[in-house]
Amino acid sequence: MIRKARAVWRGTGKDGNGDLTTDSGVLSATPYSFKTRFESEPGTNPEELIAAAHAGCFTMQLAFLIQRAGAQAEELSTEAAISLVPDGEGFKIDRSALTLRAKVPGLDQAKFEELAQAAEKSCPVSRLLNAEITLDAKLEA
Repeated sequence: MIRKARAVWRGTGKDGNGDLTTDSGVLSATPYSFKTRFESEPGTNPEELIAAAHAGCFTMQLAFLIQRAGAQAEELSTEAAISLVPDGEGFKIDRSALTLRAKVPGLDQAKFEELAQAAEKSCPVSRLLNAEITLDAKLEA
């Protein structure tokens, strides 16, 4: 399986702008620029997209693991916070902090934590990232 996205950029790094398009059409000429990345102008940025990919991948992986354990999630809600930090002349992503809140009837805390840790380790996006990945997982009543 291969998934594709395209980036088009016009102009300089700071004053230019671009757009991102995915084959699925979910992103279609979605604007990105220095201002959408480092300021608060509307549009997206690579870190936000990585955060969405990590949150989505991890959450789906956990749903599969919960199912294999004989339970079913009522709701799994995950936030991924990507940290972009200075690195020499540029930047690097050094961390993805996952925050999970879950409602899974019939699953005890110990099993939930075991499955959440396994999902974090086995999610393909987690495995792709060369960064520290933290997980704060809580099972709610």
